[in-house]
Amino acid sequence: MRVTMATDPHAGRANEDFTGAVPAAAVLVDGAGIPGAGPLCRHGVAWYAARLGGGLLTLLWHAPGRGLADLLGEAIEQVTGEHRDTCDVTSSISPSAAVAVLRLTGGRAEHLVLGDATVVLDRAGSAPLVVTDPREVVISSRYEAALRDVPEGSDEHRRILGDLRAHRNRPGGFWVAKDDPRAAAEAVTGSCPVAGLTGAALFSNGASRIVDRFALAGWPEVMAALASDGPGAIIGRVRQAEARHAVAADDATIAYCTGLDAP
Repeated sequence: MRVTMATDPHAGRANEDFTGAVPAAAVLVDGAGIPGAGPLCRHGVAWYAARLGGGLLTLLWHAPGRGLADLLGEAIEQVTGEHRDTCDVTSSISPSAAVAVLRLTGGRAEHLVLGDATVVLDRAGSAPLVVTDPREVVISSRYEAALRDVPEGSDEHRRILGDLRAHRNRPGGFWVAKDDPRAAAEAVTGSCPVAGLTGAALFSNGASRIVDRFALAGWPEVMAALASDGPGAIIGRVRQAEARHAVAADDATIAYCTGLDAP
């Protein structure tokens, strides 16, 4: 499997996305947190995303026979253990992350999505298989208007975000990687035969907005553009749309995987 990656942070802050690959797997982590939450976690969101992603890649490499959700749960437990004694890991506004994973094993492409990341599997002769976890998007839509009406970083903005994130990792809410490894069992998982797949891609929500927010293209067109122009070009189109519509930029990351049927 060959993996081409591109990432672009929004200006003025550390990149809170992480992506990486081992020979038969790719991982994307989209970190989340609230500005000003530093007293709760001295490490920050970028640290959390990188540690979670790196730990998960290590487990994928060394334990190829274990289930993806099981591996993600162990990675969450590991990173939580690294800062439990110094940080308030249980706070509703401490660092968390969405996660996307693709793994090739036994002639199949396994996938996992937890939170608002996206995995797209490009299939010859039919529409791409798009794997998402819609629960966070559905719940977040109830807060969008209120968040738009207050300045980012203000006390009221943090309060509303705190109310939103109180829905995390509980029945009837949405699920993300945070401090509780049991959240991994709520991930959307599945697999399909590698035969007939022409490529696959993992998107953070800052990159998938080319389809789900700006409607600049459908997934077939995005996958074709990845094949011809690469992931950096897709992120460039997202940045142009953000500027055109005066939408705040988000970290944008894509891992594009080809050669899925290579021995």
